[in-house]
Amino acid sequence: MNPQVAIIGTSQTKFEADKGYEDIPETVFKVVQQAMAEADIDRDDLDSIVTSSVDLWDGRTASNQMLTDVVGSIMKPESRVAGDGLGAVFQGMLAILAGASEITLVVSQCRGSLGVHNEISNWVFDPIYQQPLGLDYLSAGALQANHYMNQFGISQEDCARVVIKNRRDAQNNPYAQVVKEATVEEVMGSLMWAYPIKEMDAAPVSDGACAVVLASRHKAKALSKEPVWILGAGSCLDSHYLGDRDLTGGDALIRASNAAYGMAGISDPLKELDVAEVSAAFSYQELLWTELMGFCNRGEGARILKEGQTSLGGSLPVNPSGGMIVGNPVTVAGLTRLVEAVLQVRGKAGDRQVRGASRALSHGTTGCCGQGQYVMIVGN
Repeated sequence: MNPQVAIIGTSQTKFEADKGYEDIPETVFKVVQQAMAEADIDRDDLDSIVTSSVDLWDGRTASNQMLTDVVGSIMKPESRVAGDGLGAVFQGMLAILAGASEITLVVSQCRGSLGVHNEISNWVFDPIYQQPLGLDYLSAGALQANHYMNQFGISQEDCARVVIKNRRDAQNNPYAQVVKEATVEEVMGSLMWAYPIKEMDAAPVSDGACAVVLASRHKAKALSKEPVWILGAGSCLDSHYLGDRDLTGGDALIRASNAAYGMAGISDPLKELDVAEVSAAFSYQELLWTELMGFCNRGEGARILKEGQTSLGGSLPVNPSGGMIVGNPVTVAGLTRLVEAVLQVRGKAGDRQVRGASRALSHGTTGCCGQGQYVMIVGN
């Protein structure tokens, strides 16, 4: 079956710890203009717009209202996804598949520097029983990390090697926020935040934005010389309460991956994918997510990392951009993964390019400990 939706334009900002030198609409306007210029379209060509942002991260109610003019949604339909940017791409893709749109702009932005992360992510939890305990993304991630590491014998040094790989690869990414290489000793010696997660095991506070232009098959062929097609996509949402799910079972990611693989005709992702961009806010998650997506058997994520299979030059490079560990805002991470996947397929990823890449996986997640999962396969 011929793919029906393509990406014809992309853009991303450089990710920084604090973009206070420009306001949010200005940042978003820049990525919108760049993505539309690459797609060779203007505002009149847009049929619909999907934005991705979260009020709490932006420090204001209905924060997408300040973007109406800069994303071109005046007198045009706009949807808002209060979550990961790759989830917003699903919304835009469905509008095209339903025949409601032929060209859709998807934009995601976040200002992590404006808020206190543990206070904001504490709001995700049940307000009666769990918020008073102080649960947040970090402390819940530590619970997941301990369960995973104890279950499969993963060491803190194994997780530290994820940081080393990603920081090394980030040297080749002009958009990366953290470009200083690290050693196992430096990661292990960084400040313990919530055992076993240390400061260097976690994605830093980050500001930035991303945008893509989606088009129907007819429009993509007419407008673009190098459309990148969505070959497969899957999403799944798990239970809200942590106690209602196995934190390392990963049912949501397994189902989302299998749906995407089925659409794309992939049976062995380690052999049939050329590159994977995975959203991992903590180092242990890159190992866990790669296992759940079928790159290896359960408990073997650390092994394929040690063997170099997930490094540049390996059988399936994972996060040659450096991933979230080198700086991506929470809600922008998944869309950034898609932009990086598109660059790889186009052969335009610069020094982080995977030779001969023609099929790439992008992954996004939302909620605590991977509650919501998105997987998208793109290719030419």
